[in-house]
Amino acid sequence: RFSTQLFMFSDRRTLEAHQLDRLNALLAEIRPRNAFYERKFENLPRQLESLDQWRSFPMTTKKELSSQADAKGLAPHHTYPIKDYLHFHRTSGSTGQPLIILDRAEDWAWWIQTWQFVLDAAQIELGTTVLMAFSFGPFIGFWSAHDACLARRCRVVPGGGLSTAARIDLIQSAGCTVLFSTPSYTLHLAEEASKRGMRASELGIEKIFVAGEPGGSIPSVRRHIETLYQAKVFDHVGATEVGPWGMGTSDGKAIQVIEQEFIAEYIPCDTDDGPLSIAGQDHKTIRPVELVLTCLGRSGVPALRYRTGDIVLPNLDHDESNRLVRLEGGVIGRTDQMMTIRAVNVFPSSIETIMRSIPEVAEFRMIATRDGTMDQLTIEVEDSLHQPERIADLMDRRLGLRVEIIEVPAGSLPRAIDKAKRFIDRRKL
Repeated sequence: RFSTQLFMFSDRRTLEAHQLDRLNALLAEIRPRNAFYERKFENLPRQLESLDQWRSFPMTTKKELSSQADAKGLAPHHTYPIKDYLHFHRTSGSTGQPLIILDRAEDWAWWIQTWQFVLDAAQIELGTTVLMAFSFGPFIGFWSAHDACLARRCRVVPGGGLSTAARIDLIQSAGCTVLFSTPSYTLHLAEEASKRGMRASELGIEKIFVAGEPGGSIPSVRRHIETLYQAKVFDHVGATEVGPWGMGTSDGKAIQVIEQEFIAEYIPCDTDDGPLSIAGQDHKTIRPVELVLTCLGRSGVPALRYRTGDIVLPNLDHDESNRLVRLEGGVIGRTDQMMTIRAVNVFPSSIETIMRSIPEVAEFRMIATRDGTMDQLTIEVEDSLHQPERIADLMDRRLGLRVEIIEVPAGSLPRAIDKAKRFIDRRKL
């Protein structure tokens, strides 16, 4: 049993002192070995007296890393000679060209230890049998979760290379009680079980970890999955470039940054029309911001002041000591996916919240296009009631927008094991 002691700090000042010590140790190790950051931080202090100093350092962006990658796509910010690296991963390419990220054994051990925060929160015990319902490719997916569960001496059942029907059989024959999957594939698994004349709740799954796409912290999606499986859903967020940076809160309504291992910062997400607002959601006291992260334990390929592109709603008000940061609703959108439709800012996650509240909708897909300077949105739906107009009316009431809804045949939309391509952005074409 691991003891990660996520809440070991009595107040925020103590936590930030810990973060500063870790940051200074990281900077001392990588400078001047890391040519990428040595260029970025030239003439800046090598050791810091406060985290306020850190906020004056330049930020790192995905575009910057991609533009400086070599011909094969290898990211430019690796610290050590390539022969020192063992683990090969590549970003999904959902926001641009895939980027190759390598890890040394020491850095991978940090991944595994950081995952223990997530497993501790869900009380995953020694001997638990878990199914990894994802394909084992170069995208990091649940590779780190797989190894973290092994380190905890769980029995890990790999579900790669199998059909959905075969995975259902495997869950039952292996006696799996924990499922790792994306939200969309979890729902598809339940759909396939129904076709075979059984309820998802009969599979014996007690806990479900979801990641890779919004859903685990969206109340309507989480409730739907928990009702289908009669199981507890736990959200998790991470990135190939950064690491496993956050986990779902106990009430299932937010994500908590693992601040012992990451420094979180928040920068404004204002648009040309003024402060950003989220369509269909009432967040009067919490302003949407972009999450910036510094990873404190991965010196081989450090992510320092990395702009994640994730839009979040940080909330400190719930905790008098300000020790913990809740990101309400999880990651509610991405800066590169925001659509402005008739002066209303809309994120795919806002659409997903509404669509997952309609039980007759088996699957959907959003298609964004641009007419001149105007964003347009069309939603394809598999609707068992065959009443797309009622969905358009619901969108109008919830978003304040009239969106074109197109009904498509049942089973025609893709069901993905990894990140679902539920948002098709054709605005740049």
